[in-house]
Amino acid sequence: MGVVSAIVLYAVIWFMTLLIIIPIRLETQGDRGEVVHGTHAGSPENPQMKKRFLWTTGVAFVLWVIIAGVIIFGDISVRDFDFFNRMGPAATDGTGG
Repeated sequence: MGVVSAIVLYAVIWFMTLLIIIPIRLETQGDRGEVVHGTHAGSPENPQMKKRFLWTTGVAFVLWVIIAGVIIFGDISVRDFDFFNRMGPAATDGTGG
C-alpha cells in the first residue's frame, strides 16, 4: 500500500467514524425544551465537536491499523469473499491475473 492510499483509507475511515460518533449522546434543543428563536428544535444544544473529533481520530486510527494490516499482510483477500466461486480458480502461473 502506498502512502497516498494509506492517507485516503484513513480519511474514509475517519469520516465514516465521525458520522457514527456525532449522534451518540447528542442532546437537542427540543430534548431540553429550550428552543432558541429562529433555530430548529433538532439543533444540538452543546455539540462538543472537539471532543467528538478526538474520539473519532482515536477510533479511526485503531480501525485503520487493523484494516491496513490486513491489506498489507494479505491475510484476507477478495477471493475469501467469493462464496459463489464466480472468480474462477486462482492464477498459478505468477502473472497475478
